[in-house]
Amino acid sequence: MGRLKFATVWLGGCSGCHMSFLDLDEFLFDLAARADVVYSPVGSDIKEYPEGVDVCLIEGAVNNDENLEAAKTVRDRTRLVVSFGDCAVSGNVTALRNTIPDGARMVASRSYLEQADLNPMIPQAEGIVPTLLPLALPVHAVIPVDVYIPGCPPPADRIKAVVQQILEHGTAHLEGRQLKMG
Repeated sequence: MGRLKFATVWLGGCSGCHMSFLDLDEFLFDLAARADVVYSPVGSDIKEYPEGVDVCLIEGAVNNDENLEAAKTVRDRTRLVVSFGDCAVSGNVTALRNTIPDGARMVASRSYLEQADLNPMIPQAEGIVPTLLPLALPVHAVIPVDVYIPGCPPPADRIKAVVQQILEHGTAHLEGRQLKMG
């Protein structure tokens, strides 16, 4: 397999998965030797997600219209989509608002109206402030996902095992708590 076009995307989450990715330490040099990082919130300032990406790790839940469009773009332009961390896999903490009736509105009201010190208002600026979706969704609820890396955040050794499988075999397979070559 030749050089991969590798990407990571951060949707609605805390960036802990990307921090765990950076904990790959020296393995990042191995990755750089075999893949071109063509898009990532870590260490790049690329504004548009490119075409023809081989693999993308997506962190975070789909919380707003901007996240939804980003997820669809990733799926359209990527061969192998990896749901990266528990927010992407299940919604996790970001989906707690789903348990509240009219949770998106209630969370916004609590945050921007009830807790405001000055100028209480819910920010609304088309094209600047993304609109919250009624529910926070795991990535697979809006696009097909090929591989899942669970964990909050996933440990670096689990991320490394998945990325190594992708580098060597073009895909990865998780089974239980152990990785199986597939």
